[in-house]
Amino acid sequence: MIKAENLQKRVPMAGSELEILKGITLEIKSGESVAIIGASGSGKSTLLGLLAGLDEASAGRVVIDGTDISALDEDERALFRGQHVGFVFQSFQLLPALTALENVMLPLELQGQGKALTLAQTFLERVGLGERIQHYPRQMSGGEQQRVAIARAFANTPSILFADEPTGNLDTATGSHIIDLLFELNREQNTTLVLVTHDLSLAERCQHRFRLEAGALIDGD
Repeated sequence: MIKAENLQKRVPMAGSELEILKGITLEIKSGESVAIIGASGSGKSTLLGLLAGLDEASAGRVVIDGTDISALDEDERALFRGQHVGFVFQSFQLLPALTALENVMLPLELQGQGKALTLAQTFLERVGLGERIQHYPRQMSGGEQQRVAIARAFANTPSILFADEPTGNLDTATGSHIIDLLFELNREQNTTLVLVTHDLSLAERCQHRFRLEAGALIDGD
């Protein structure tokens, strides 16, 4: 499903280059749950961005379900993401001027989904927010906002869900509920789940783990 081959990322810095990722090669099978772990600055979020097609590698390539996304231009990658990929971010990334319902409907409408309203309502009810669909993000707790983000990510039935520290802004109890929800939806839809996390207990719940250190893959199981 996801294959990274000799993935490298370098950025210009004070007349030289900073090497963020050093030739990462890994494979994630369809339907698996995978955690990418490592200390802050190890390159976890950079790797996630490259695997998801949000950023371009300096060298190497990423192949998703037979498509070399490294060979696509920015517009083509955006189209590919819209058709195959969902995201859950630590900062929720909700639009403050839209209700919970509208936040979930928007990407569906952009993809031309004719049943956007029905799907958005269904998934908001699925994450326990059926009574909150007309509320704005400012009227919701952090946990509720993250549940809206999860509903938005799953509503388009992506084949892959990427989550970058999805509980980082939540208290322990709320974070635990959010993770239970992610894994439950992952199992129901057979979605490939790729998490970046500092939380080793969360990583242990995944089928496989990849550990980064200073931009290099040092362990994988």
